[in-house]
Amino acid sequence: MRAAYREQLDNFAHDLIIMSDTVHNLMTLASKALLEGALQPAEEAVSLREELDEVRARCEDRAVSLLALENPMAKDLRQVISSIYIVEDYYRMGRLAQHIATSARRRHPEIVVPADILGFFEEYARLVLDMSLGLKDLLITRDPDLALRLTDDDDAVDDINQHLLRILTQREWKGTVREAVETSQLSRYYERFADHCASAAGRIIYLATGLDPERYMHKRDQEQREAELEARMAELERQFHR
Repeated sequence: MRAAYREQLDNFAHDLIIMSDTVHNLMTLASKALLEGALQPAEEAVSLREELDEVRARCEDRAVSLLALENPMAKDLRQVISSIYIVEDYYRMGRLAQHIATSARRRHPEIVVPADILGFFEEYARLVLDMSLGLKDLLITRDPDLALRLTDDDDAVDDINQHLLRILTQREWKGTVREAVETSQLSRYYERFADHCASAAGRIIYLATGLDPERYMHKRDQEQREAELEARMAELERQFHR
């Protein structure tokens, strides 16, 4: 029975990797469509909706099966519950990428974002795609410290979003109202994509340690301080015995 349970867990973990690849591909296509005004990648991204829904449904079925198969131990239960939340984060990330692709397709052959602020969206794309790849690595390594580093990129995305909103709401804005609305909406899609990525990273911290990110950071910092104190005391003892 345990062998069958472990196989189910492994299959669930594999489906998460598949979902990760699907979402990364979606955002790659959507960003290309947005930045280049290209129709084909936008169409490809929109067409992946069925694949995204299929992987999500398969993950949900696996979760129900795992919870019903037998009473899972604490660590296994953490894996199942964390994975359920990660699936939902990935699904929302995929849908946000498709919203970006839909916006690009609707305005083709024009580029939705005004040329003078397009560079911000190039940076958005770089940051969120790096975060997406980092999240996939986390699914494999479950390194809580790597998960914490993803929050730095999330903060960088938040900073760009706030800066763009200031630009779009100033009197000096020379674009149209339509451009301001569409640009702010696209900025929000990238910002929410990064938020869900950071949320999933937090779930992996819980999966690996049993602690939420804030408590894990507190525990890690406390252990570092204690280790530094022990090192200083050991050095003092060596000096006393010279």
